[in-house]
Amino acid sequence: MYSCLSCLLKFTLWSTLNTEIEECTVQNSLCVIKPHWFQLFLGSLGSRMAAWDLTVAVEELGPDAPPFKISVTSDLHIGGVIFKLVEQTQLKKDWSDHALWWEQKQQWLLRTGWTLDKCGVHADARLIFTPQHKPLRLGLPNGATLRMRACFSSSVFRTVVGICRVLNIRHPEELSLLRPVEEKKKKKDKDSSEELYDLTDVPLTAGSVQALYNGMPAHFADSPKTEAVYKMLSVSLPSPAPEAIAKLYRPASVVDKTHIHTRWLDSSRSLMQQGIQENDRLWLRFKYYTFHDMDPKYDVVRLTQLYEQARWAILLEDIDCTEEEMMLFGALQYHIGKLSLSEDMVSSCQGMDDLESALKSLEVKMVGDGNSTDILDNMTAPELNDYLKIFRPKRLTLKGYKQYWCNFQDTSISYYKSKEDRYGEPMQQLNLKGCEVAPDVSVAGQKFCIKLLIPAPEGMNEIYLRCENEKQYSQWMAACKLASKGLTLLDSSYESEVKNIQTFLSMQRCNSAAPAAQTDDSINTHSLVSPRYQKKYKPKQLTPRILEAFQNVAQLSLTSAILKFLQIWQALPDFGISYFMIRFKGSRKDEVMGIANNRLIRIDLGVGDVVKTWRYNNMRQWNVNWDIRQVAIEFDGNINIAFSCVNADCKVVHEYIGGYIFLSTRSRQQSDTLNEELFHKLTGGHEAL
Repeated sequence: MYSCLSCLLKFTLWSTLNTEIEECTVQNSLCVIKPHWFQLFLGSLGSRMAAWDLTVAVEELGPDAPPFKISVTSDLHIGGVIFKLVEQTQLKKDWSDHALWWEQKQQWLLRTGWTLDKCGVHADARLIFTPQHKPLRLGLPNGATLRMRACFSSSVFRTVVGICRVLNIRHPEELSLLRPVEEKKKKKDKDSSEELYDLTDVPLTAGSVQALYNGMPAHFADSPKTEAVYKMLSVSLPSPAPEAIAKLYRPASVVDKTHIHTRWLDSSRSLMQQGIQENDRLWLRFKYYTFHDMDPKYDVVRLTQLYEQARWAILLEDIDCTEEEMMLFGALQYHIGKLSLSEDMVSSCQGMDDLESALKSLEVKMVGDGNSTDILDNMTAPELNDYLKIFRPKRLTLKGYKQYWCNFQDTSISYYKSKEDRYGEPMQQLNLKGCEVAPDVSVAGQKFCIKLLIPAPEGMNEIYLRCENEKQYSQWMAACKLASKGLTLLDSSYESEVKNIQTFLSMQRCNSAAPAAQTDDSINTHSLVSPRYQKKYKPKQLTPRILEAFQNVAQLSLTSAILKFLQIWQALPDFGISYFMIRFKGSRKDEVMGIANNRLIRIDLGVGDVVKTWRYNNMRQWNVNWDIRQVAIEFDGNINIAFSCVNADCKVVHEYIGGYIFLSTRSRQQSDTLNEELFHKLTGGHEAL
């Protein structure tokens, strides 16, 4: 029996909390009650004795079903709450995929070992017991809509990995999900319903390597319905009707292009946290334009969907090209469409003989194979020497091209008045490292020009080089491309780059030896060229030009034609640029920032010209001030830039930059492993950490 309240309180604390209490302080033969003992005592009584009702709704019972009231205490863990809830529902089913969703906080309670108190859940919380995997409608690059189950509780990065595993798409880190752009709708089209390909019955597999059956993943060979889905994924679909194409969103300016890229979902947060609900429609697209380890033997679906994304980017004028390039793109589409109708992509994989050279062009960062070969048969030193015409456009001037003797060595061009002056000081030396290189070519008009935008302290210096013929252009264009990446003529990819350019030019050349192209009434020119050229020419004018270009690609196999299309697409000046509306620190006007796989591009919004470029390999560090939503980047040479995003969250821009840097760390040796932790460190910001 205890003689005072203090001793009784100590015993109660020891028995309830099973913790040691310090010795009682005796003063004048009376026990002194310490204040913190009362706090511990009241806390122990609250946690052990006070029960309260937690409101949990079960999604399977429908929206009209009343929620369950579960008697809980604050020290009950999440797993215990789920156990009590399942017992109370009295439903016998598999609940393993279910979890608790906290509606007010927009948060999943996935740590079943955490207590309600640790999670911050109180009596006013409204929880929903819902499946983690739900049906989602995915708009694919080929325009088809696929209904399949996706994870709504994990990060979007992991969700995309799971989706790509089902679709048999390797390297899912290159893709992501974005909210679709609203299509133009007319009153007549209210009742029109889209065709849905259903894969909701296909289980989400855990392994990264898919078991093949008859050339396709085993889960697609279960039924004729799933086989039809795989054929849709792996074979180019016929072009839709002109009326359907007219409804598709087409950016009219660079400002419209900035709106598209604001729709990307946050890769570090879940679908539910971003307001995506069951059966909502999202787009699955290639987000990062750096394609690693592309192999037609294993990447049938990946190649087909990438081709479709490139194709529609050209048709909807998301990327610009010349008239001759458009006719070649139209011819390749026509050829691919014909072969897709006659060939079975599931069991055949043709064109393997010329894949080696084509695949090299698909790698954004070319890696040398280590072979020591001569640069050209008639060259003994790694340099180019020839007469070129140079033009430097300036304001209020009408001066044209002037001929100079030019020497290309390492990553620089030096030019002299004449060949005899080559041993003296050059008139000027142009360092091409980090410059922008764009073709300005018309094969029919025998115009072979190279446009260079060379970084300078005050901005970008614009220079044009005019070559005499295709051979000279191919050599100098290949050299300029490599120099812009910091590579010299000694790089092993120089020869293949020259050959690729020559092949591309030959495809645009009129084939006089081939029989005259016959008209083909089955050609739908609206699905082969962009609206700009549909307005400029009538179908009767476009058809013979497409068929004429078709004579140069008719011998290609289906796989080779797709690879050639992608190769030419990647050679376009504006390839792989994602645009964002920004405002630089201290500036009052809006500008456009283009983010590519190897550089940042500052674009004048009024004129549309490139003002400045910054390469990632010159970047020291970048960070985001999340309080004022401002991105700050430091480059070599004490160059610092800071900007805020006008029509997008700065998290999207931060994720783009970090994502490209993450993708540059991949190597062939570890191509099957994916460092998700590093991705979130580079893209997630303070929220992910």
